[in-house]
Amino acid sequence: MKIAIIPARGGSKRIPRKNIKLFCGKPMIAWSIEAAIESNCFDRILVSTDDKEIASISEKYGAEVPFTRPSTLSDDYTATTPVINHAINWQKANGVTPTKVCCIYATAPFISASDISKGLMTLENSAIDFAFSVTSYAFPIQRAIRIDSDKRIHMFDDSKFNVRSQDLEEAFHDAGQFYWGVTDAWLEERMVFGPKSAPVILPRHRVQDIDTHEDWARAEWMFKALKAEAHAENEQ
Repeated sequence: MKIAIIPARGGSKRIPRKNIKLFCGKPMIAWSIEAAIESNCFDRILVSTDDKEIASISEKYGAEVPFTRPSTLSDDYTATTPVINHAINWQKANGVTPTKVCCIYATAPFISASDISKGLMTLENSAIDFAFSVTSYAFPIQRAIRIDSDKRIHMFDDSKFNVRSQDLEEAFHDAGQFYWGVTDAWLEERMVFGPKSAPVILPRHRVQDIDTHEDWARAEWMFKALKAEAHAENEQ
């Protein structure tokens, strides 16, 4: 059995009610649920939440909310893995142990069904624990700088100052969309960002971390532009 687990607690601080705030006409979480359904990868799509309104909206868009997440796993300090493990153990306690589990974030409107499917294929075709979405940094991280308390500049690695950007190794970061994993890897809390993981590489224009109102506005502009482009291509 393959299941999707979408963590969606109710206590977002920076953008209140972020999981169900309307994004381009739909509650944010709806985009994740619909992509999971469209992928045809899952036997069950579960939303883990402590919030009745989030639960109701999730069910409206086709997900299951068969339990209420306990308050001990719903505060600002709870990491993702314990939430996923709670859902897996709930599934096991109800008679079925999933073989593969995909954590899908509720605030990932750029997620696509095809990328979710690629993640599953990557996991199934390799001897790995996890497969998850990544994208490249727009600027070489080796030339990163920091600003100290006196407002002075320091390179993190000044040995790279005279190295041409094109000669530096490309670096990638977590795209914050989905994380496929075998059940034992989740339950044993193995390292997701490690050598037993494989990437699903996404273009940068389909990745947007949404933590502030500015992020939200930028993401909606990007999303609308992508939809307009896709519509124009379909009309041709």
